[in-house]
Amino acid sequence: MSVFIIAEAGVNHNGDPEMAFQLVDAAAAAGVDAVKFQTFKAENLATSRADKASYQKQTTDSRETQLAMLMRLELSHEMHYKLKQYCQDKGVQFLSTAFDFDSLAFLVSEMKLEMLKIPSGELTNGPLLLAHAKSGKEIILSTGMATLGEIETALGVIAYGYIGVGAPSMNAFQSAFYSDKGIASLQEKVTLLHCTTEYPAPMTDINLRAMDTMAQAFRLRVGYSDHSNGITVPIAAVARGATIIEKHFTLDRTLPGPDHKASLEPNELKAMVQAIRDTEKSLGDGKKGPRPSELNNRDIARKSLVAATHINKGDVLSKENLALKRPGTGRSPMEYWSLLGKVSDQNIDYDEQV
Repeated sequence: MSVFIIAEAGVNHNGDPEMAFQLVDAAAAAGVDAVKFQTFKAENLATSRADKASYQKQTTDSRETQLAMLMRLELSHEMHYKLKQYCQDKGVQFLSTAFDFDSLAFLVSEMKLEMLKIPSGELTNGPLLLAHAKSGKEIILSTGMATLGEIETALGVIAYGYIGVGAPSMNAFQSAFYSDKGIASLQEKVTLLHCTTEYPAPMTDINLRAMDTMAQAFRLRVGYSDHSNGITVPIAAVARGATIIEKHFTLDRTLPGPDHKASLEPNELKAMVQAIRDTEKSLGDGKKGPRPSELNNRDIARKSLVAATHINKGDVLSKENLALKRPGTGRSPMEYWSLLGKVSDQNIDYDEQV
């Protein structure tokens, strides 16, 4: 199965519908599988006193509150419908992240999404996790800033939401997580994304091996949500087994807004997609053996046993009269030791294969 590539438009439309459509155009041209936006009501997401993250203060007006910034970046329900249809017309899947209960209900009931993405910041939001799971939809869960214990707790809530046994409680969540039915539901419907929640994320904090750790700990599909500069890390993640890659992109990194600076531009997004597809092809099936393209070169590159001097019939084969030279169409050099000391049953000219 091919790596599922999500182009994260997020809020890089800056609240401008025309820019949102242009982002879909760029993503489709790059060859991604899905374009993801963000669905929220600002007043349900942040209080009037909520501060911005440091990177947001650097890329937007530092005097503006987080709530005011979010209000500028909301997409209307009408725009969601239009964007979903536009994505379908362009041959890419429409996705969006819900940050509140009303937005989740809208994505599930009205937008009819079959795949839901839960961002890292909501991993400890038990009630919202439960609402996602109760939808019965496939879930992609980002794990930035999280410990293994926090991920296990979140998965317990999700497992409980899928199988619905008893009243909600921490004990019920834990029981669901360890139950055969809960495990089966998680393995069927959940993919974990390793993530470093910083924009841009320093290379020294990426820790791609944590993706392996999660796969081993939870026996679930894993992927990678990237906030680093460039395209190197997503490609490396694919080589380590990522089944989903998510990457922010923008029309122009110099645009004002919280996420543009840590995003790929369209030509870079296209290069990332191509590199990922090439990486997938290069991984192969894991079976070690000659590949079809190698076979023509095998006889040319390998060597055979040949006569180092003229050998007469009856001569004893020795280190002095045997040599190893190309092409590899004769006896294998692996037979060298078994021939030493044997008597030649024919005349062999210099450089002739033994």
